[in-house]
Amino acid sequence: MRVLNSERLVLRNFTYEDWKDLYEYLSQEEVIKYEPYGVFNEEEAKKEAVNRSRNNDFWAVCLKENNKMIGNLYFSQQEPEEFMTWEIGYVFNPLYYGKGYATEACLKIFQYAFEEIGVHRIIARCNPENTASWRLMERLSMSREGYYKKRAFFERDLDGKPKWHDAYEYAILEEEWLKSN
Repeated sequence: MRVLNSERLVLRNFTYEDWKDLYEYLSQEEVIKYEPYGVFNEEEAKKEAVNRSRNNDFWAVCLKENNKMIGNLYFSQQEPEEFMTWEIGYVFNPLYYGKGYATEACLKIFQYAFEEIGVHRIIARCNPENTASWRLMERLSMSREGYYKKRAFFERDLDGKPKWHDAYEYAILEEEWLKSN
């Protein structure tokens, strides 16, 4: 099992037992507002915990003090692999917002990525309306590199037409990370 430790957190693989903590936050409309999926019920959370336990792109973010899973990171290598570019994403339980946990977890993944596995570049994207997300990217010293109009859609209107949304793209390079740390 992969495990990374920071001051207050443990980042590890998902397990089936994480379904209750996953359900606690993915069942909330405010949490999934900018995600490509809808609100989860208990059965869906159980299935998703199994799926994530089999997928190394997902990291469970847990409090060291009690192993409570408070959120998750998505960290996935992009194509083509030889470019060594990875994408990061994050979703956290709102009960733990404003305490620096997302920043701490992402910084730990950055350290692992740049100092242990030799990543060249990490990117992240968000809807421009998701102020908390792009502010986190800026706290992580990522630079806004693009504004994409109508880049993607996650749902359709009653006539079946896509509801397009814009996106910001941020990135940080290995040399920028190493220079600042």
